[in-house]
Amino acid sequence: MEDSIAVVDIDSVQPLILLLRGKRVIVDADLARLYGVTTKALNQAVRRNPDRFPGDFAFQLTKVEKMEVVTICDHLRKIKYSRVLPTVFTEHGAIMAASLLNSRQAVHVSVFVVRAFVRMRDALASNFELAHRLDDLVRRVDEHDLDIGAIVDAIHRLNRPDPPPRRRIGFGTGRDDE
Repeated sequence: MEDSIAVVDIDSVQPLILLLRGKRVIVDADLARLYGVTTKALNQAVRRNPDRFPGDFAFQLTKVEKMEVVTICDHLRKIKYSRVLPTVFTEHGAIMAASLLNSRQAVHVSVFVVRAFVRMRDALASNFELAHRLDDLVRRVDEHDLDIGAIVDAIHRLNRPDPPPRRRIGFGTGRDDE
């Protein structure tokens, strides 16, 4: 397996990245496949080097999270009946795993994995900026709606004829200040 390096592009890696616990992660089975090793070999390397994988680099899924992942990702349906809970890796954990595995394919593919994480981060940042601009636009439209409503009310008032002056009943003294 060392002699041939699998061809991987960013577009094939990006769909493998999931959002769990507020972090973008990749499941151990997918990362192992990309790096050209078995999931067991990847997880053994992680267990042998626990200091290299703090909670923000890799973490194990709960049973509920595992079922969510299996439901969302059809290609992971094999892990549904596994007794072992999958480990997921953040961008930094994926890089650390590649350095531990030390295979040509792992080193080569880790570049694409990192680029996929970066592309996803950029897309999310772009969406955040777009959402911010949309909120600003909605606020402006709301302000304009109020202004337009006031103008329409003023036009309606101008178009209504004033009621005829009411004549006073009774005798007047002839003075205007009454």
